[in-house]
Amino acid sequence: MFLGLGASNYNTTTRPYGWAKSLASLVCFVSGALFFSRLGQHLGASRRRTVISSFLIQASIIILCAILIETGLVEGRLEYIGEDMDWIHMVPIVLLSFQAPGQVWLSRDLRYAEVSTVVVSTMLYDFGSDPGLFDGLRENAVRNRRFFGFCMLLIGAITGGWITKQRGYITIPMWVAGAIKIGIAGAWTFWPVEKSVRRWGS
Repeated sequence: MFLGLGASNYNTTTRPYGWAKSLASLVCFVSGALFFSRLGQHLGASRRRTVISSFLIQASIIILCAILIETGLVEGRLEYIGEDMDWIHMVPIVLLSFQAPGQVWLSRDLRYAEVSTVVVSTMLYDFGSDPGLFDGLRENAVRNRRFFGFCMLLIGAITGGWITKQRGYITIPMWVAGAIKIGIAGAWTFWPVEKSVRRWGS
């Protein structure tokens, strides 16, 4: 959307290069999708090492972005970020965009495609259009995962935004996100082996 607005010369007076950030994030997101999908093919789908490697790569990239900001190489103050363009800001943008497809690929690989980790509107549509929307709590696992997935995304966004506003820097949510992904990777180290593969949407 922002790329399209930039191409149409919308808001070019105050943010003439805002479209460049959108273009960079899109290109790097696609590149990340290619990377993580090939990583899964190389290490093996639905394998413990594949999941752990993916989460550790995502965590490493997020932590690297936090370090770049903490060390002052990239400005992390909110009032500074609000300015149109400082090209050094492209570094964390491209890195975070590159790692984002990792969790999307994992949701597909683990057969939980109904839990969208990026496009919330799609998840809400699937939730609202579910024929079993009003089934009992234990009768529709897919609906439950969509609902709680959205709730967790909303809580995370509110918490991250509140912490960032209170502290004036964006690094704390990054450290938290990196730590959570490392914790998930550690949990998968001890996750019991599943004997049967789960079917899509079941």
